Amino acid sequence: MGSQEVSNVDWQGKHVTVAGLGVSGIPAARVLHGLGALVTVVNDGDDERSRTQAAELEALGITVRLGDGATLPESTELIVTAPGWKPDKPLFLAAAEAGVPVWGDVELAWRLRGLDGRKPAPWLAVTGTNGKTTTVRMLASILEAAGLRTAAVGNIGVSLLDAVLDDEPYDVLAVELSSYQLHWAPSVRAHSAAVLNLAPDHLDWHGSMEAYAADKGHVYEGNSVACVYNVADPATEDLVREADVEEGCRAIGFTLATPGPSQLGVVDGILVDRAFVANRQKQAQELAEVADIDPPAPHNIANALAAAALARAYGVEPAAVRDGLRAFRPDPHRIEHVADIASVTYIDDSKATNTHAAEASLASYDPIVWIAGGLAKGATFDELVSGAAARLRGVVLMGADRELIREALARHAPEVPVVDLARTDTGAMSEAVREAAGLARPGDTVLLAPACASMDMFVNYNKRGEAFADAVRALAAENV
Repeated sequence: MGSQEVSNVDWQGKHVTVAGLGVSGIPAARVLHGLGALVTVVNDGDDERSRTQAAELEALGITVRLGDGATLPESTELIVTAPGWKPDKPLFLAAAEAGVPVWGDVELAWRLRGLDGRKPAPWLAVTGTNGKTTTVRMLASILEAAGLRTAAVGNIGVSLLDAVLDDEPYDVLAVELSSYQLHWAPSVRAHSAAVLNLAPDHLDWHGSMEAYAADKGHVYEGNSVACVYNVADPATEDLVREADVEEGCRAIGFTLATPGPSQLGVVDGILVDRAFVANRQKQAQELAEVADIDPPAPHNIANALAAAALARAYGVEPAAVRDGLRAFRPDPHRIEHVADIASVTYIDDSKATNTHAAEASLASYDPIVWIAGGLAKGATFDELVSGAAARLRGVVLMGADRELIREALARHAPEVPVVDLARTDTGAMSEAVREAAGLARPGDTVLLAPACASMDMFVNYNKRGEAFADAVRALAAENV
């Protein structure tokens, strides 16, 4: 299916099963019902919230089965699943046996583009283990600076269904895609796409690193203009080589070093383009300054280069790249400066929920008092700790799997002082910040980069970051 081709499905009377209530399932059920499909929603949970959601759908004439997400409803011709449902669920095994296709909500959105006869907006897609949301929001900011009607959509929390069915058409969409979403999106064909990086994550869902990487690499399938890869992460370039793309599609690298031909990179504090210029062997186009990026941490500069590459692939002028990056402000809890207290800087990177993200965060500061720990999700920490050991002034550990990090510190940074907090109550973060302040010296950075998920102690990483920021502000008030 070409990048602008639209799938014409006759939805009238088609028996569709939607797997899962929630942020993707409910909109999918409503849209499909509105198109005339006979929709049945199945859901594992049967709690009060699910019953309320079910009642709203049933009032429209949609069938809902709570507490039974395993059985394939009779006459099902298509399943549309929430992205988080694992491929080995009995529902999908039954579907495979019956020859019933399974789509995710992203695939459904792709198939519904141009439903009203309008030319569908091209997708500029971004995936990777870390940095997806920031890069997609940077890209949308650049596209807006170019005067284009766009939106940052997909895994970022904004429904792709809403975007493709919007009454006012978009010129182009900046689309964040998770590995889950890509697994269930066999037909998606982007104008251009980027894989920012690859590191072990969600392996319990995918089953192996190879399967995880393959799902990420699907974002390159059928690209028409550019496959953007990370020069510092050869696995991303390998995925480009394996992709089946449209003729003329180019491999475009981004690097924090001086770029070669067909790359974007950095020269003397300037972001430069040697890919989308008339003579890339001898010419480079200045795009922006590193100082235009907020914050100018190395991994964030890489995000900006990837966003710039996708924008340039779409034909955006250099001035819009600069203006878009200048206008961009990062979301909370992503290497966010909270305060300076007694010449010590306090940084909230609660979003660093895995070792790859924490590695990038730790590489941005020196010396560091590191606050870490939480749910490890099967991760190991030896490589992370050994790489950061020389920059660590001290470490404060908290959370369920903190012992794993402590053991790695004992092996690779035995001289670094470690405070181990066993408490898991609401005051734990406040104590962690105070202990970190006690370890820090003027010029140091106290960095919350947990390298772990938050759900052992907090509802989500946002709440963890808020607890850190509140504790830092309380400390600042005492030092006035």
